[in-house]
Amino acid sequence: MKETILVVDDDSAIRKLLEVALGAAGYHPVCIATGKEGLNRAAIDAPALVLLDLGLPDMDGKEFLSRFREWSQSPVIVLSARSGESEKIAALEGGCDDYLTKPFGTGELLARIKAALRRRGNSMDDSSAGLLSDNLSLDITSHTVMLDKEELKLTPKEFELLKILMQNSGKVLTHAWLLKAIWGVGYQNETHYLRVFINQLRQKIETDSARPKRIITETGIGYRFVK
Repeated sequence: MKETILVVDDDSAIRKLLEVALGAAGYHPVCIATGKEGLNRAAIDAPALVLLDLGLPDMDGKEFLSRFREWSQSPVIVLSARSGESEKIAALEGGCDDYLTKPFGTGELLARIKAALRRRGNSMDDSSAGLLSDNLSLDITSHTVMLDKEELKLTPKEFELLKILMQNSGKVLTHAWLLKAIWGVGYQNETHYLRVFINQLRQKIETDSARPKRIITETGIGYRFVK
């Protein structure tokens, strides 16, 4: 069966573009113009993924996201003309999985959709499962990390940071989210903590830490792990 992708955007030209592109890529697009109708269709269709505009006529897209996240964990990719870092951070911390600024290329969008659906399919219910990225592997049970079949020596915080990054491969994780997840409440503004540990990890897992290919900086927002 074709996977259903719900498009919630009040721009008729964008809806038509996405309907054609998604259909040609083998998905079943459902295109809606308002947030209220989008939530209703999401409840009925249980989409595999949602493409969401923030500037909806009846509610802000962040409100849609908050209400949708009350009962669904399906990936959400925001498509918005709002390019400010504060908007991106608010959407990402509100529960979206990715953020693409309009205008966007359909090729890049389809690649991000594929990555988000792959993450969903690879999500692990078993906390003892291992994580793999090419020649890098992380075993949660034994608390070991291997690179080219050689064990890396990581500090506990480095291990936790790498584990979270790998578990959310392809997803933008904000500074505040990472700090709260690893150091706890009260550390959301201590971005220098992350800079130090990200730099240490890059020196251990990247071929060239000055030109990282695994841990990518999303300027002003956070980091993304790329397999």
